Amino acid sequence: MAKKKSGLLDKHIEPYWYLIAVLILGATIIYINHLVTGNTPNRVALHVGFINFDIFWYGILIVGGIGLGSYVTARLAMERAQSDFEEVVPLKLRKLPVGNLSLPEEIIQKFDKQKVATIGQILFEWGLDPRRLSLSRDGQEFVTAELKQVDGLDQGWLDDAPWRQWNPDFVWSGIAVCLVFAVVGARLYHVLTPSPSMAAVGINSVADYLRNPAQLINIRSGGLGIYGAIVGGAVGLILYTRRQRISAIAWADLAVVGLALGQVIGRWGNFFNQELYGSPSDLPWAVIIDPIHRLDAYVGFSRFHPTFLYESIWSLITFIILLRLARRHWDKLQTGDLMALYLVLFSLGRILLELVRLDSRTLSLGGVDLGIPVATLVSIIIAVPMAILLIYRHVLAKDS
Repeated sequence: MAKKKSGLLDKHIEPYWYLIAVLILGATIIYINHLVTGNTPNRVALHVGFINFDIFWYGILIVGGIGLGSYVTARLAMERAQSDFEEVVPLKLRKLPVGNLSLPEEIIQKFDKQKVATIGQILFEWGLDPRRLSLSRDGQEFVTAELKQVDGLDQGWLDDAPWRQWNPDFVWSGIAVCLVFAVVGARLYHVLTPSPSMAAVGINSVADYLRNPAQLINIRSGGLGIYGAIVGGAVGLILYTRRQRISAIAWADLAVVGLALGQVIGRWGNFFNQELYGSPSDLPWAVIIDPIHRLDAYVGFSRFHPTFLYESIWSLITFIILLRLARRHWDKLQTGDLMALYLVLFSLGRILLELVRLDSRTLSLGGVDLGIPVATLVSIIIAVPMAILLIYRHVLAKDS
């Protein structure tokens, strides 16, 4: 049976677009001011005096990106839930008024406050999680008994509704698990492949970290690898979805949409930190790096390729593509397609960035530096099989 697209799609502009527009406008103004004046905003957003602790813009932007990306993912999940609900439950049953149920006045008043007027609304929220209706245990038992008396209502919808897997609350309860594993993965990736600039603090290899264990957890001095974060986050997602008895890959398809948006915002932390810039450049939009933040080999240069900006723009394009597919064409996709496409697009962008990016760990063989960034090799290893999967599913399989 073909999947129907949710009626939520065409009613209005999603509220997150207004915030995205504001963020893009603000970032544009900040960057233009940087190009005109040569000044970069202070990396410290707030100093907490009584504990002598600095809060960096880098952290604020990452947390903000995660929050906004999670909100978008939750909205997509709600659309999926609504679509599955409308596909399974007949319209006639959905429109039955609450008055058809013999409910106590207390429950009726509670539904009135929640603007729940139809059995369809009760069933939808119940299918996601009965607790969403804010009923007591006795109230839940009473409503269950009444719903079971409704003609045409499948009692399986009360126990494990098909749309339960898209409960948007899973986003907010699952993000904490994914973040813990993502941070661990990101740090582990960096420890295994420390960037050359870490030499300034005495870190040149994994052995240096082992000799100075305190540096293993000192993420405030730098060192979080995005590929490690993706792998770690995926582990967290698998563990969480298994516990909730929902599909990890199906949720990964939605999660990567939010992840791409999070990267749009989070990459601006590199601008405030004046780090991970590209090779010297005279382009009008080249970022200006203060002498203290320049690599030793490039102290004579002041303007560099703004790789953070390139990746932010690339991530925005990726986000728009994934969001469009997730909202408008998901009925034509197979489970895992969006995840695979994200990995292809992100990896391709990373390969291109490594052509101009400085401070990347390169491969070595027998003590000989091969000059190939580790990130480039990892990107190829990820992108190729994902691209083959998509081609097989949507090109070769149709021709066979």
